[in-house]
Amino acid sequence: MADISVSLPGGESVRVPHFTTVADALAGLVSGKQRKRMVAARTGDQLFDLRQPLIEDVTLEPVAPESEQGLEVLRHSTAHIMAQAVRELFGEDVKVAIGPAIESGFYYDFQRREPFTPDDFARIEAKMAEIAATNAPFVRSEMPSADAIALFKERQEPFKVELIQDLDTDTVTLFQVGDFLDLCRGPHLPDTSTIRHFKLLRVAGAYWRGDEKREMLQRIYGASFYDAKALAAHLHTLEEAKKRDHRRLGKELELFTTEDSIGPGLILWLPKGAQLRRLIEDYWKDEHYRHGYELLYTPHIARQDLWKTSGHLDFYAENMYSPMQIDEVKYQLKPMNCPFHIGMYLSRKHSYRELPVRWCELGTVYRYERAGALHGLMRVRGFTQDDAHIFCRPDQLEDEIFNILALNLHILRTFGFSQYDIYLSTRPEKYVGSDANWTRATEALKLALEKKGLAYAIDPGEGVFYGPKIDIKIKDQLGRSWQCSTIQVDFNLPERFGMSFVGADNNEHRPIMIHRALMGSLERFIGVLIEHYAGAFPLWLAPVQARILNITDDQVDYSREVAERLRAEGVRAELDIRNEKLSYKIREAQQAKIPYMLIVGDNEKAGGTLTARLRDGKNLPPMSMSEFANMVRNECRAARGF
Repeated sequence: MADISVSLPGGESVRVPHFTTVADALAGLVSGKQRKRMVAARTGDQLFDLRQPLIEDVTLEPVAPESEQGLEVLRHSTAHIMAQAVRELFGEDVKVAIGPAIESGFYYDFQRREPFTPDDFARIEAKMAEIAATNAPFVRSEMPSADAIALFKERQEPFKVELIQDLDTDTVTLFQVGDFLDLCRGPHLPDTSTIRHFKLLRVAGAYWRGDEKREMLQRIYGASFYDAKALAAHLHTLEEAKKRDHRRLGKELELFTTEDSIGPGLILWLPKGAQLRRLIEDYWKDEHYRHGYELLYTPHIARQDLWKTSGHLDFYAENMYSPMQIDEVKYQLKPMNCPFHIGMYLSRKHSYRELPVRWCELGTVYRYERAGALHGLMRVRGFTQDDAHIFCRPDQLEDEIFNILALNLHILRTFGFSQYDIYLSTRPEKYVGSDANWTRATEALKLALEKKGLAYAIDPGEGVFYGPKIDIKIKDQLGRSWQCSTIQVDFNLPERFGMSFVGADNNEHRPIMIHRALMGSLERFIGVLIEHYAGAFPLWLAPVQARILNITDDQVDYSREVAERLRAEGVRAELDIRNEKLSYKIREAQQAKIPYMLIVGDNEKAGGTLTARLRDGKNLPPMSMSEFANMVRNECRAARGF
C-alpha cells in the first residue's frame, strides 16, 4: 500500500504510511515546542483527534489551546470527564445521553430519577478534579456498529444504542478514560492533564433529541478554560449577565409581563414598556420616511391558499398555527408579512420608472415555538417584525442592498450598537429557484458588502429556501452576539406570484424582491436593549426621563406645576410627592434607572427653578423649567441625529 502525503497549509509535506496517527504525521512537520502545545489538528472546518489514523492525503494545521477550536476540544473533553464523574458518583441510576461543547462551555444530558441540585455540583467537581489529576489518556478506538450496539445494551445505555442505530455507518468511534467508555467522534485532548479550570453552572430540563414527546432529561451546564484567570473572567461576565437579565429587569422596571391565563409567549406591554416601544417605533418610522420608504398596514390572517402560493406551507408549515374555518374557507395566522406586500404590489400595474418601491411595516406575526424554547422577549409566539420589502429592477439590486446596509448600520449605531459580525449565508440543501439566480443574488450581496467596506464571513448553506441573505449579529456591552438584522434577496416569490413591471421596451419584466428587517423583531430587540443598557436607557429612550421629588408637603403644588409644564414641553416626567424622606425617594428613582431626579424644595419653589440630579449621583446647578426642557430636547436630538 502506497504512502500518503501529509502537508501543512504553507506547503511543506511529508510522506507517511497509511494509518499513521495525526500526532506522528505532524511530528515531522512542526517544532517540538509547537508539538507539545497542539491539542488537535484541522483541515478547513474538520477537526482531527491527534490519535486519529490517517488513510488519505491531507493538509493539516495544528490546533493551539488558545484558539477557538482548541477551546472546543477542551470543553468537549471536560464534558466527557463530567459524565464519567457523574457515573462514578451515582452509578447505574444514571443513563448518559449526549455531551457537546457549546459556546463558552459544555453540557451533558443525563436520565436520573432524582433531580440534580446545585449541592451535587461540589461533589461532581471534586470527582472531575480527581479524574483529571490522573493525567489519563483519551484513548480513541473504532468498533463495528453491531458490536457497539451489543456493548451499550449490555451496559444498559439505551440512548447510546439509539444513537448508533440511527447512524448510517458500519463503524463508530469510541473514547475511553479509565473505565468510562463513551460513544463520540471526538476530537478530545491527548489526556486529562490540562482539564483543571472548570465550573458547573446550572441544571435544566431537556427533552431527548429536542422532542417534547420523548424522555425529559437533566442537562448540566458547565464552563471550562485553560487558565484560572479566563475562567474567573467568564464567571464574572455570567454574574453581570444575571444582573442584566431582561426578564428580571422587565419586571422590576414594570416594562412587560406575561400571563398563563392569556398564553405563554404572548407579551403584555405595561405602560412604561409601551412608552419605550412607542419611542422605538416613532424613530423607526421617521427614519424610514427620511430614506424613501412608505408605511403599510396588513391583516393578521389570510386565506390558506395564500400560504400555498407563497410556499410557506411547503417549507414552513411546522412553524405555523392550525387553520381556522371562516365561511367554509380556511384561514391561517400569518407567520410572515411578505405575501401581503406582494398582494398590494399586484393591485395595479407598475412602470420601470416607479421602481424601486420601498414598503415597510411594523407587522405582527405568529409562529409556533415549543413551550420549553420560550424565553422572555427573546423567544415568543407573537412578535412584531420591523419588516420591509423592496421591489426593484435587476440593475438596481446592488445599490438597494448598499442603501439598506447604510440605513441598517446607522440605526444600530443610534441605539448604541457599534460592534457586530456580518455573515453572508449561501444556498441551503433545500431551496427553490434556479442556480443562476442564486449565484446572481449572492454576488449582489457580496458586492454591496465590499462596496461598503464591511468585513464578513461566509455561512455556507444557511440561506433561506428562497434566496441568500446577509445576517448582522450585534454585540452588547458584555460582548455577547445577538442575531437581529437580516437582508434577503428573493427571486422566488416574484415568480410564484407572477409579479411584473413594464420596462422601457414596453414589455413585462420580473422585479427582484428584497426582504429586510433591521431590528429583527421589536420584542427581541427591546430584550437586547434592556440587557445592553442594564435597564438604564439613554435619555431619548427612557420611558420616564425625569421624576420630580418634593422635599416637604409645602412644595406639592409647585411640584405639580413643574410636572405639567415639563410634560407640555415634551419631557416625559412623573411625580413622586409621597410623604417619604427625600433620600428614600432618590434611592427608589435610582433603582428605577430614571435619568434625572428633579429636587424641589423651598428655594426652588421661591425661585421658580429645579435642581437636577443624575442617576449616577451628580447634581447640576439649579435651572429654570425651560432650561431643563431645552437641555433634554437637545440631548435627545443629538442622540437621534435629528
